[in-house]
Amino acid sequence: MIEASPVFENMMIIDDNNIDLYITTQTIKRNNIGKTVMPYSIAEDALKFLQLNALDLSALPRIILVDIYMPVMSGFEFMEAYDKLPTNLKEFCKVFIVSSSIDSVDLDRANKDPNVNAFREKPISVEFLQEISKLYSIEK
Repeated sequence: MIEASPVFENMMIIDDNNIDLYITTQTIKRNNIGKTVMPYSIAEDALKFLQLNALDLSALPRIILVDIYMPVMSGFEFMEAYDKLPTNLKEFCKVFIVSSSIDSVDLDRANKDPNVNAFREKPISVEFLQEISKLYSIEK
C-alpha cells in the first residue's frame, strides 16, 4: 500500500504550553496532515521566522495555529503584528486561533480579525485538521 503524501508541506503551531505543542504536533503527523510542523512556544520567535521568510512561500507554513493566552506576546498581539506582514504571506498562510477559552469576547475578537480563518477550542481534533486540509490544500 502506498502511503499518501502529507496534505501540507509546512504547518506552524504557536503555543506556550509544551504539552499542547506536543499533542498537536503528533496529531498532525500521525494523521498525515503536515510534513513539517514548526512548533513555537514564543510568539515573537514565530513572527521573526515569518518576517525573515516572507518572500519564500516554500518556507512558509500553509496553516498557522495560534493560542491566545501566552506570556510576552499574546495570540491577539501576534495577530496585530501579523497584519503588518506582506500581503502575499497573508494570502498564503491560513491562521486559526486555538484556545481553551470559550469567552465570548475572545471569540468575537477573533471573528472580527480579517486574518483569522476560524476560532477553535482546544484540544485540536483530527476532524478539524481534516476539515482545514480539504479547504486549504494546494492542488499539485
